[in-house]
Amino acid sequence: MTRQTPARPTDKFDDDDYPAYTMGRAAEMIGTTPAFLRAVGEARLIVPLRSEGGHRRYSRYQLRIAARARELVDQGTPVEAACRIVILEDQLEEAQRLNEELRRPAAGPGQPPGA
Repeated sequence: MTRQTPARPTDKFDDDDYPAYTMGRAAEMIGTTPAFLRAVGEARLIVPLRSEGGHRRYSRYQLRIAARARELVDQGTPVEAACRIVILEDQLEEAQRLNEELRRPAAGPGQPPGA
């Protein structure tokens, strides 16, 4: 029987998907406004978690996605188009990762994966 280590509150610091940031802090971190975060939310690029009080909370992963959209908007791309581009970039990255996994030779009996 293995004993599980109880989760510590600090474990959430390493979790890219933990919704730790308020809208104001998130906007400040990526150098934008709360209105921009609402706009990318309306475009369904990111969907923030809601606190019990109904306030939006963002994860580090969501902030990286929103920051990429902001880069495109700063270059003159409309918000809706920037969101679509970021979604397609994310899908392409995932497809390339899966493709790379499938191209690796399968491990034979007694061999570690990737050997």
